[in-house]
Parts: sequence; C-alpha cells; structure tokens
Amino acid sequence: MDTRRGVFLIELPPTDLPASTEHGESMVSLPAYQVRIPLDLALTSVQVDVLDSAGHELPRTFLHHLTLTDPGRRELFLPTQLHILAVSKETPTIAMPGVLLGMPLPRGERLLTIGMLTNPTRAAHHGVRIRATLGYRDLGFFPLFQAYPWGMDAMFPLGHPPDGTKGFDLAPGRTVRYWDSSPAVPGYLIGIGGHMHDYGVSLELADMTTGEVLWHGVPVRDTAGHVLSMPTTWFHTWHSVGIHIVPSHRYRITAAYENPTGHLLMDGGMGAIGGLFVPDRGTHWPQVDSTNAVYRQDLYDVVVSVGSGQAMAMP
Repeated sequence: MDTRRGVFLIELPPTDLPASTEHGESMVSLPAYQVRIPLDLALTSVQVDVLDSAGHELPRTFLHHLTLTDPGRRELFLPTQLHILAVSKETPTIAMPGVLLGMPLPRGERLLTIGMLTNPTRAAHHGVRIRATLGYRDLGFFPLFQAYPWGMDAMFPLGHPPDGTKGFDLAPGRTVRYWDSSPAVPGYLIGIGGHMHDYGVSLELADMTTGEVLWHGVPVRDTAGHVLSMPTTWFHTWHSVGIHIVPSHRYRITAAYENPTGHLLMDGGMGAIGGLFVPDRGTHWPQVDSTNAVYRQDLYDVVVSVGSGQAMAMP
C-alpha cells in the first residue's frame, strides 16, 4: 500500500498457463484468496493487469476475469455476497471522480478474489500473475456520495449446477437470455457497463414495470465477431445524480447473441451488467443473511467450485 499516492495493490500468486491447442484456448481458474482492507478507505479507481514472470505486462487477452467480493454484505438485486468489482479483458480502467463518488471499504473488511486466466497462444507461460491497482482516498467528509457496486447476470440467481457457472449454450442463429428482479433499497444508478463473449450483439437493462429501456449496450467487435470491448455509461452530471430505481419495480437484464458458425457453442454465451449505485439519503445498505439458501450456495460455488485452481480448455 502506498498511502502517499493513495494506491492499494492486490497481486495474486503466480501460476503456469498451458499452451493453447487446436481445440481452443487453455484456461486456468485460480484459487480463491482472502484480502483484508488495512484502513478506512473509499475506493475510487481500479486497474487490472496480467504480468509475466519478469513483471512485464501481457496482452489483455490473457485476462478472462477478476472479481472481488465481500461475503459480509449482500448484493442489491440478489441475497448473495456483494460483488465489489468484476473486470474482464474488455473492461476499461474504472475511475470515479474521487471528491464526488467512492465505495466505502472499512478497516478490517475481509474480501475474496476470484480470477481466471486464458492463454490464446501456442506457447506455455510460466509465473503469470494478476495485479489489481486500487486507487482510494481516506474515508471522511469526501466523497460526497458513498457509491456501492451492483450487478445482474442473465443466469442469476445461481447459474448452472453443480458449480454455478454463468455461461450458456449458443445454438446457431439468435439466442436471448434474461433475468429480472427488484432492488433491496431505493437509490440511483450512477454508471453501468457489461461483459459478453464472442458473437454478443447487445446487453440491455429495462424497467419492466414501466417498459422503459434504461440502458442498451452494443459491444465493439472485430470482423470475425470477437468482442473487443463493451461501453461504460455514466449517468451522473453536474445537475443530476443518476437513474432512480425503487423496490416496487422489476428490472430486467437481457443478453442477445447471434451465432454465425452453424454449430452449437457449448457455454459460449455470457451476459452480465454492473455499475455503481447510490442509496437514497438516509437509506442504509441491506444486511446480508448468511443463512439464506441462495447466499450459501453462491458462496460455496465461488470458493469451492469457481476458485478451485483448475485448468481447462475452452473451444
């Protein structure tokens, strides 16, 4: 931790990546690691890099995802542990105006990291590690608004059994998946971004009670249909805070794909959105219920199944 620059580093232990094969990229799911927050801080920015054994940055394509969760606090739309951040290869550097917005992380809070690496090359790589650089400011009068992360996934609440994976099959042609829920507390959506796999067409968030589309995101793709990036939209301006949502309405995420290959792509699709949320003034973040069956299964899936440190091949 560099208190002078306001930077908190999380660096996962190195791992080896097998070479990709003609059947697809190799992927390694990293074990779940615990991180303890050393002081009261407000998180304001996140940058995630993949480094080789010499400390040099590898191409962004080596990162499948890195997530940081808080088992002691719940999600906005689901009674599971709070997902603080989820970064993938197409996620840009996350930065908030630190005077205005920041996520409170109290001293001593225990967080979990869950990461996955991919190797798109035919050469094995040794000693590869993920580094997350968290920018922060001391928690005090600033930031003016305490912002919390929120997320929705087309495969909520628990994904596919037995391990809770959020991927879904893509039949030839069009595939659409959706899920809807209501927030636990009222407040404002400040920003939103998303995650899709190749051949993704769009992600959308809609208010099903009013029929209004709140956000429609189209991925940037290359000519082969590979997803290069997803847009991030900020809703706050100098005169408004964001989009107001309430527990009496239902909100839906919809993920759409177009598979041009002519054959089934097993677990080829994924659709997730997330961003920042500021609760209404005087509203406290809801407590987690660790006895809830969905909470317990999600925690087991994350720690035991997803964070198992297994290698696999992805077609």
